[in-house]
Amino acid sequence: MNIVYMGTSVFAVPSLQSLMASRHQVVGVVSQPDRPRGRGKRISPTPVKEIAGQHGIPVYQPAKIKSLEAIEQIKLWQPDLIVVVAYGQIIPKEILEYPTLGCINVHASLLPRYRGAAPIQRALMEGEKTSGITTMFMDEGLDTGDIILQLTVPIEDEYDHGKLEAILAEKGALLLQETMDQLEKSTAPRIPQQEELASYADRITREDEKIDWSQPAESIHNQIRALSPSPGAWTAIDSNKTKIYKSRVISNDESGVISQIVEVGNDGFSVQSGKGILEILELQRAGKKRMPASDFLRGCKLQPGTLLA
Repeated sequence: MNIVYMGTSVFAVPSLQSLMASRHQVVGVVSQPDRPRGRGKRISPTPVKEIAGQHGIPVYQPAKIKSLEAIEQIKLWQPDLIVVVAYGQIIPKEILEYPTLGCINVHASLLPRYRGAAPIQRALMEGEKTSGITTMFMDEGLDTGDIILQLTVPIEDEYDHGKLEAILAEKGALLLQETMDQLEKSTAPRIPQQEELASYADRITREDEKIDWSQPAESIHNQIRALSPSPGAWTAIDSNKTKIYKSRVISNDESGVISQIVEVGNDGFSVQSGKGILEILELQRAGKKRMPASDFLRGCKLQPGTLLA
């Protein structure tokens, strides 16, 4: 089976590797254009492009997948199937309808919940205890196509976005293998989504990153782990923007002053929220490296009573 693979982020890498190791032929890869990445903001290849290049697979990076040029390029590869994983653009009807077997997608949620761009982060923000992977036939809607297979994954308390994304990426590759087997045998189910159960996972914005200490400690903790390792939730300590990467809820106390540091210990420091106290365990000052709060406190003598902004 000839396959065109469309993907961009690190989440899409295991599924591509799975297809390359299979009996199927990946005839081309479509990925987003290279962009500045990292602290140095150097132009870097997308994770999917990097892997495809290592294996000599042609890579095409159109600015707009809806352009006539992009559509014609994909048709030149004559795919039997298109597999889309964390690509980052809406696929037009002309591409969706071209392959004999259609287009399938690997999505990081249990659809119809958390349709959209940031399903992993939004699930963590909401304090969900389970997530999962869905493979589906794509249509013109936003993650609205018929479900093929699903796999549930528990969310452990210590998972942040990076950890959960890595787990779901590997599970997604395994579920894609099973999906491919069923497609070949013409046994793949088509299960319509229940629209009344749908929810949406909007892109993360800068407004999502700022910590509001009037919120419950549990909500802030979920925000922190949803945005770790990137882009990071932040607060101001002594007027310095500081990203928080790891935290722990240690009480439900509501009697203190909101945003005030209530205790400074050996491992970190604790802050009063709108409901509960949150211990800060890992952070990063602007222009500095990420570090445990214990190391941070050696160079920054925080005192109980300090207010965070």
